[in-house]
Amino acid sequence: MSGLWSRAGAVAARTPESRNRYVDFLRALSIGAVVLGHWIQAAPYTGGGEITLSNALEYQPWTRWLTWVFQVMPIFFLVGGYSNGVSWRSASEKGKRYAEWLEARLRRLLGPVLALLAVWVLLGIGMGLGGVDAGLVGGLSQMALIPTWFLAVYIMVVLVVPLTYAAWRRYGLWSFWALVAAAVVDDVLFLTAGLTVVGWANYAFIWVAVHQLGYAWRDGYTAGLRKGAAWAALGAAALVGMVMFGPYPVSMVSVPGDEISNSLPPKLPMLALALVHTGLLLSIEGPMRRWLDRAVPWTATVLVNGMIMTIFLWHLTAATLVVGAALLLRAGLGIDPASGGWWAVRPLWLAVYALALAPCVLAFGRLERSGGGGRSRPGWLLAGGAVVACAGLALLALGGIAADGAGPLGLRLWVLALPFAGAVLAGVTPLARSRAG
Repeated sequence: MSGLWSRAGAVAARTPESRNRYVDFLRALSIGAVVLGHWIQAAPYTGGGEITLSNALEYQPWTRWLTWVFQVMPIFFLVGGYSNGVSWRSASEKGKRYAEWLEARLRRLLGPVLALLAVWVLLGIGMGLGGVDAGLVGGLSQMALIPTWFLAVYIMVVLVVPLTYAAWRRYGLWSFWALVAAAVVDDVLFLTAGLTVVGWANYAFIWVAVHQLGYAWRDGYTAGLRKGAAWAALGAAALVGMVMFGPYPVSMVSVPGDEISNSLPPKLPMLALALVHTGLLLSIEGPMRRWLDRAVPWTATVLVNGMIMTIFLWHLTAATLVVGAALLLRAGLGIDPASGGWWAVRPLWLAVYALALAPCVLAFGRLERSGGGGRSRPGWLLAGGAVVACAGLALLALGGIAADGAGPLGLRLWVLALPFAGAVLAGVTPLARSRAG
């Protein structure tokens, strides 16, 4: 651990004065919130002799209010907008092609997930040969691969950065409000006209809108106490109004049994929550940037950011392996998730999850090292490969790895093949990354 801290300290010492350290801090903070939120809400239960892969939101409705804090996907897209705007503008000014810029982004985003999927192929085969029920394999893998939905959506947003940034430069905040209007129309059609299929378009409207806020942050439209408070107040008023007087549920993540989900696909409350988070966090940017000028907090931020994709992608796999071990040992899963005793043992479970995650980070964190590949492929081929990969990632997040019927090896092999095929088209593989690093 001391070696990792020393390397992070060396990187931190070389940070240019022009870098906005708060961007990196928010990225790290978001990862921490995601990991903690997922680990806390996970509530596998063996009551009645059967395993139930549930969560605390089902058993204790009051916990749904906590999702207003722990649902931090908007912060990811906000930070992504800031970072992508800076990098794309810099690349354009240096005369770099779209393909060069995109290749670097895809190597950081797609490379680490391939190792995760390869491990789950082996786990799936092993569980199948061991006689584990296909439904349980599907449920466990779906739970572990939840992070891939975000990755799929985020990569699609990255693909269109040249277009969204051009829209920002030309239209400013109107490029944000136009997407808000589109999201409103989409929700109206979804909720009142029964056009549920169109609801999926809000993955683009809402998350690209939040990404536009990242551009706005970079250009000073949202930063500062007064501006931040105004954005937060607007978002809070809209969020409370939609939940209290509209058809939307309280929870900002999907809860089994709810007729409507605010996140699958995303709805207007998610956009309102993005305004709240954006306003509150950017209202304190000044003092936070001064705090991050100190060596210790900035080194910690650098350390986390150096392995951030690994932590994000593997934290639920680590938890799933712990749950699997508990099932084999028949221990620890019999406490009713609706009881106070369940909360009493949460710290222990969090500690065990963290211990299980540590070797995953140490083993696969090196795949995040940035490094140049060979000669860049055409931009259209990179984008096409990314689309194919994202289709596979989205399907895995929705259904896991197990086949519904008696598929080859009991796995959805064609779905599992999509991310690898897309990565090959884009020239992104863990092996290539390892050689580059």
